Amino acid sequence: MKCFLVFLISNTMLFGFLSSEEPGKHLFILSGQSNMARFKPALWFTPGISEALGADNVIVSFHAQGGQPISKWYKEWKSGKGETDPGAGKIYDAMMDATKAKMEGANIRTVTFIWMQGEADSKAQNSDVYLVSLNGLKKQLEQDLKRTDLNFIIGRLSDSGLYRRRDKKRVENPHWEGIRKAQQAFADASQRAVWIDTDDLNGEKNALHLIKPEGYETLGKRYVEAVVQLVKAK
Repeated sequence: MKCFLVFLISNTMLFGFLSSEEPGKHLFILSGQSNMARFKPALWFTPGISEALGADNVIVSFHAQGGQPISKWYKEWKSGKGETDPGAGKIYDAMMDATKAKMEGANIRTVTFIWMQGEADSKAQNSDVYLVSLNGLKKQLEQDLKRTDLNFIIGRLSDSGLYRRRDKKRVENPHWEGIRKAQQAFADASQRAVWIDTDDLNGEKNALHLIKPEGYETLGKRYVEAVVQLVKAK
């Protein structure tokens, strides 16, 4: 599915649509590196999604750590040269332990994985294996959660890496652009996935991190609206 375009719709209308679903809880797993670690679901995601779906119908699991490559989630990660990561999957295992504890005893109707990561892989010049890694992470989640109908929402890597720090002039950064393109390609290949543009959320200086709190608050609203679109499509 292509880039999610933000739309405005009242919470009353959202609740009216979504509350008619069959019983079951909607599970949301939010993970990634620094821009996700700085995101506060309790402020910018959980209230909105609870209003849309009903607070009793929502489970939110959050596990993020700054500065980490996708190999810390994808256990079978390999670089283009065949290198492996001794710590592969370390963050993923912690994330899944926390998630499964929250899921215990619940009937899970839908699962949505919300991902915001990529800076570390650009810096390490591993953009060539990023799409393979994303697809591997998806398969890993499907196997562990025992379902093939996962929704994916990707907060696409912002345009920060396309500008020089000292003078903010636009520059060529093939690995940064490669990560962005891989994230778009992943979402475009599935009707259960969308990518969200964050280029307008990191301020006039195109900073690495989004503007706080406005950038993250807006991102949270986009996450909620993207969830509604995916659930409706299902």
